[in-house]
Amino acid sequence: MRSADGAAGGTRVSRADQADHRRAELLEAARRVVLERGISSTRVADIAKATNVSGGLIHYHFATKDDLITAMLRTTIDGEVGRLRELIQEPGTATDRLDRVLRYYIPRSRADQSWLLWIDAFAAGLREAVVQEILLELESGWIGTLEQVISSGVDTGEFVCEDPRGAAERIDGMLDGLIIRYTLHPSVLSRRRLLEHARIAAAREVGIDRSAFPSS
Repeated sequence: MRSADGAAGGTRVSRADQADHRRAELLEAARRVVLERGISSTRVADIAKATNVSGGLIHYHFATKDDLITAMLRTTIDGEVGRLRELIQEPGTATDRLDRVLRYYIPRSRADQSWLLWIDAFAAGLREAVVQEILLELESGWIGTLEQVISSGVDTGEFVCEDPRGAAERIDGMLDGLIIRYTLHPSVLSRRRLLEHARIAAAREVGIDRSAFPSS
């Protein structure tokens, strides 16, 4: 039996729920198309084709391509920063939390979709102000979380660092550069070596020995 709104079994599905579901589908499609074509080369027509809907339907939910891309990137940020915050709430020493953050930030492989997306966004951000704003949100979330971990370690006496914010910014900048190198030049830098660089740099910043981190 169907209810008056057409939902099976009498379960009501509101228009708002349907709209949210459609928006989520469009955001996921936008992510797939951007990974394939790049932010600058992606058109609304490409996303419409990928989801087998009309461009008009996309514009019903997102007024412009910039609105759609912004929403897609922000959704990605919310997920990643949310996961970072979960990691630093898990039990362990400040060193444990710092290492978890470093391992999470570093891509699992050169095909890591999240990092491919952000590397493309870095390039697009040179010319697109809306992407610049999104990238600033991402950097602020990452640096803020890293600063929180370092400050907590200082408060407990585990770390020695006079400028946790500066340390977080330096670690962030170093990792961004190395991760781009790791992604673009497979024969030059392995993930294992990248993680080792990150641990050595982080240890120096917070006044501990490298041996405080895991050996692998």
